[in-house]
Amino acid sequence: MVMSAILFSILGFGIMEISGWFIHKFIMHGPLWSIHKTHHQHTDGPFELNDLFSLFFGSIAVILIFLGVGSLDYRFWMGIGISVYGLSYFFLHDMLIHRRIKFFKKPKNGYLAGIFKAHQAHHATNKRDGSVSFGLFVVPKKYFNSKR
Repeated sequence: MVMSAILFSILGFGIMEISGWFIHKFIMHGPLWSIHKTHHQHTDGPFELNDLFSLFFGSIAVILIFLGVGSLDYRFWMGIGISVYGLSYFFLHDMLIHRRIKFFKKPKNGYLAGIFKAHQAHHATNKRDGSVSFGLFVVPKKYFNSKR
């Protein structure tokens, strides 16, 4: 039971990174650019229209948790994995990278610095086309090169 809970939680987390990359590249920078572009433009205030995507993914996690809570089956644990991804996304993307809540300082080296550089490269343009690096936790190795 414990091993399957861990495996399904990791699977939920991993599916979010893979599907997040795909959705970010082909849907957010495609047909739903009108929503996502608010993330690529400076906005005043704590919220942007792009936050609707977080509500969407969060609702999937909540539904899975509710569907699996009675038996603590795979749905519950996948929902937990998606939730852990969402919390990690909030801390890494919103707090550390974009500093929507100014709590962390810009990372200087290591894994977090590579993630930070990749996201800066992604935001080098505020246009729909021309962005690079669409993942959050898995990004091209070149961003971990200290010379960038």
